[in-house]
Amino acid sequence: MRILPFFCRGEVVRGFGRGSKQLGIPTANFSEQVVDSLPADVSTGIYYGWASVGSGDVHKMVVSIGWNPYYKNVKKSMETHIIHTFKEDFYGEVLSVAVVGYLRPEKNFDSLESLISAIQGDIEEAKKQLDLPEHLKLKDDNFFQVGKGKITNGH
Repeated sequence: MRILPFFCRGEVVRGFGRGSKQLGIPTANFSEQVVDSLPADVSTGIYYGWASVGSGDVHKMVVSIGWNPYYKNVKKSMETHIIHTFKEDFYGEVLSVAVVGYLRPEKNFDSLESLISAIQGDIEEAKKQLDLPEHLKLKDDNFFQVGKGKITNGH
């Protein structure tokens, strides 16, 4: 797998509609174009890092990259949960993420409750990891300051 951090930017599109409704954990979804542009050596799984919407503040986040085995997706997705409460949806806005660490591989769950519990555990672990100095410094990376409108993937 490529060395982290990994930076990604793209428009927020409508996903499967499960994050908020079924899980109570809203996610911002990247388009197929952005997901298809991810390097082949980025492993599927759960990651953590930093995210901003438009020219807004940078917040902690967790992101799932993969197939969501519980839901048996046929298309790979990249779903970002920003650890912040937004007043309204932001479909169509540009989402910028810096993926800085890996939490675990994606896996199937035997119930919706166990999936939700795992995601909540991922969020708590991400919060702790992102407070470490080596991760905290990336919150202020130039990536979040320049080129807001440009859609890119890369280091």
